[in-house]
Amino acid sequence: MRLEHVHAVVTGGGSGIGAAVAQALAAEGARLTLVGRRRDALDAVAATLPGAHVAPADVADRAAVDAAFASARAAHGPISILINNAGVAPSAPFARVTAEAWRTTMAVNLDALFHCCQAALPDLLAAPAGRIVTVASTAGVKGYGYTAPYVASKHGAIGLMRALATEFAATPLTANAVCPGFTDTDIVGQAVANIQAKTGRSADEAIAELTRYNPQKRLIEPAEVAEAVLWLCLPASRSVTGQAVMVAGGEVM
Repeated sequence: MRLEHVHAVVTGGGSGIGAAVAQALAAEGARLTLVGRRRDALDAVAATLPGAHVAPADVADRAAVDAAFASARAAHGPISILINNAGVAPSAPFARVTAEAWRTTMAVNLDALFHCCQAALPDLLAAPAGRIVTVASTAGVKGYGYTAPYVASKHGAIGLMRALATEFAATPLTANAVCPGFTDTDIVGQAVANIQAKTGRSADEAIAELTRYNPQKRLIEPAEVAEAVLWLCLPASRSVTGQAVMVAGGEVM
């Protein structure tokens, strides 16, 4: 129980990678607060984690984040670990990306990191081993077509982690990003459905189109991403900061 009594906040904790991360942290003894927009999804995950607290919020809204983190502290005390996992992944040709779609993607994938990191910062700096881990993407280190807002936001996410790692290097706080390739989540499920609708391909063919980037020719499992996140949260990982850790089956960056 290497994280016994440590309070971890996980955004986007109601499904996919966020739920898997919550399970991995709880297995090491962490006290969990799950943050996200869908109360029913958060409750379903929390029901599998003894003592988990649910704090519904839109992480793109600073006032909502502040309220959620205050609720988290009231339930489990100061925050020692922040997992930034909430995100969106729209797809469209760049010429058709609207200003609204661009702004929405940036708000959820990048502005929310600013809100959450700043809201948790006093607690994180006071913790014996404060940790920020942001679930970014291979899109944060390379380009993919038809996802310009997503790629730009994930590059920004990794950049923010590197900036925080440098600024707080003389403290016990570390900041890192984990960068999965295409992972078996609802977001990828939506991408598969879009490919099917637009191209007439079967689901297997659509998945093959996505997994062609992965030399292992498969989707990453959420639990694999969660294990990488967990490792970065452990006290023994104190020398690992400012990194973008790839979980992508050997995909060339």
